[in-house]
Amino acid sequence: MTNSNFFGSGKTYLLIHGAWHGAWCWHKVIPLLEAGGHRAIALDLPAHGARTEPASTVCLEDYVDAVVHLTREQEGPVILVGHSMAGIVISQAAEKIGPKKIAALIYLDAFLPRDGDSLFSLVEATLKQLPPGTDGHPTLVEGILTAEDHQTNFVNPALAAGLFYHDCSREDQQFAVARLSSEPIAPLATPLRLTEERYGVVPKYFILCTQSKDMDKTFLSTRVPCKKVYKLAGGHSPFLSMPESLVKILTEIE
Repeated sequence: MTNSNFFGSGKTYLLIHGAWHGAWCWHKVIPLLEAGGHRAIALDLPAHGARTEPASTVCLEDYVDAVVHLTREQEGPVILVGHSMAGIVISQAAEKIGPKKIAALIYLDAFLPRDGDSLFSLVEATLKQLPPGTDGHPTLVEGILTAEDHQTNFVNPALAAGLFYHDCSREDQQFAVARLSSEPIAPLATPLRLTEERYGVVPKYFILCTQSKDMDKTFLSTRVPCKKVYKLAGGHSPFLSMPESLVKILTEIE
């Protein structure tokens, strides 16, 4: 079956935001994809954006179910795009949905797991591969503040622009920092259950942002086989800083 038949007249992209973010972060990407004849849908994960669930009650299954539900609503196959933390979400969703419905998984500077990994374990494994910080700038780990109940965390607003949006315009920095929310900790600590028969056979692509200030993801792009690893010479949020370059890669992926 050719890709043109597989996708019909255009592809369907489901855009899944990372920790502390919301569907709002894709607002530059969606019209560019639509202008190319594709469908692009961004959702708010539970307790993010317009959703009002208490963050302290949200688990990984809630995230995954939101993506599964949206995927099953679509006609035909979909491409799941997960930014940063959402790499674990699209992976577990792919396991639950299966390869017939998901044409590809795209990891945008994201956490790419194996069976049994959690986001926390992936962070730990990645940090072990990185040299000690020598530039004097705060790391993401140093910028995260944990709530008193230890059920949620958030990014120090004074550090967020430098960690996530250093190559964005001042306007985009202000837009994004003002919208960051608390992040439930439970989804980040939950191990994934993935099989080769379902998650393993879905084609995977990695977009590595080579100037990210939050954490160098090079190691993550090598742990699980990907059909291709793309590189963007920019920071962790290309959906804001270089949406045209990001969309060019997204639409190349078949």
